[in-house]
Amino acid sequence: MKIENNKILFSGELNRFTADKILAKFKKEKKANINELDLKDVELIDSVGVALLDEIMHLLESNNPKNINASNIIQDEITTFTSLDLTENNPPKPDNFFITLGTAFYAIKDSFIRTIYLLSDISYWAFIGLFDKKGQRKGSVVHQSVLIGVDALGIIGLLSFILGLILALQSAVQLRQFGANIFVADLMGISMVTEMGPILTAIVLAGRTGSSIASEIATMKVTEEIDALKMMAINPIRYIVIPKFHAITICIPLLITASTLIGILGGLVVAVTYLDLSYISFLSRVIEVVTLKDVLVGLGKSFFFAWVIVIIGSYYGFNVKGGAEGVGKVTTQAVVASIFWVIILDAINSLIFYF
Repeated sequence: MKIENNKILFSGELNRFTADKILAKFKKEKKANINELDLKDVELIDSVGVALLDEIMHLLESNNPKNINASNIIQDEITTFTSLDLTENNPPKPDNFFITLGTAFYAIKDSFIRTIYLLSDISYWAFIGLFDKKGQRKGSVVHQSVLIGVDALGIIGLLSFILGLILALQSAVQLRQFGANIFVADLMGISMVTEMGPILTAIVLAGRTGSSIASEIATMKVTEEIDALKMMAINPIRYIVIPKFHAITICIPLLITASTLIGILGGLVVAVTYLDLSYISFLSRVIEVVTLKDVLVGLGKSFFFAWVIVIIGSYYGFNVKGGAEGVGKVTTQAVVASIFWVIILDAINSLIFYF
C-alpha cells in the first residue's frame, strides 16, 4: 500500500493474511486529504479485504473516498461483501401504557376462552368416557395409573416420611419444655390428614405428572401428531387427556392416604425415640383427634388438585408455540401454574371449611 497524490494505491492481495499490516500502515501514514482508493493492481480480495476497505472508508468518511480502477472481479467481491450499503434499522418504539394494557387484556380474554373450551371438552368426555371407551387405547387408564400412581409412590412415601420426622421433631422440642409430649400426636394427625399429605402429594404430582402431560402433548403438537389424530377422526382430548384424567382421579386419594400414613409413621418414630411415648398411646391419640370431617376434607380437595394439574398441563401442551424450545417453556409454565393453583385451592378450601 502506498499513498500518492491524495490517493491510496493498493497492490497484491487484500485478504486475512495482509489486512492487519495494511490497516496498521494506513493508520500510521494517514493523511486528511485522501479521497480515492486505487485498486488497479489488486490481484485478490476476500471478505476480510473488503472489510479492510470499509474500515478505511469509514476512517476517511469526511472526504467521501471512492474506489477506482477495480477490475470487474474485484468490484463484484466488494459489492458482495461490503457493509457500507447496509441501512441501520431503528428499534421499534415501545408501546404506550394503554396499548400494553389493551394487549394484556385481550391476551387474558383469549386465554380464558381457550380454558373454558378445554374445560368443557375434558368435563364432557370424562363423563362420556365412564360409559363409552371408544376413542381410547385399550388399557390406557391402567397404564396411566401405573405411571401416575405406582411410579410416584416411592418418592411421595420418602418425602412424607421425612416431612413427618421434621414436623414432629420441630414440634417436640417445644412441647417437651411444657410436658405436653402427647400433643405431638394431635399435631401430626390433623396436619398430615388435612394439609401436609394432600398438598405434598399434589405438588409432587404437579412436578411429575403436570410436566409429563404438558411435554407429551406439546411434543405431539410440534411434531403434528395432534393434526394426524384429527385427520383420522380421533378426538385428541378423548385419546390423550381423558385416560390421564381418569387415572389421576383414581390414584390421588390412594396416594394421599399413603402419604398421610407414612407421614404419621415418621412422627411416631420421633414420638417413641425422642419423647418417650409408647406407640399405642400415640396412635390412640391420633385416632381420637382426627375426625371424619378432617378425612373427608383432605380427600375431597385432592380431586380438585388432580383435575387442576391435568387441565393446566393439557392447556399449556395444546397451546405450545415454536419447536423444542417452546416445549421446554410450556413444560415449565405448566409446573409453575399447577403448583400455584394447588396452593390457591388449598387456601380457599381452608377458608371454607375451617373459618
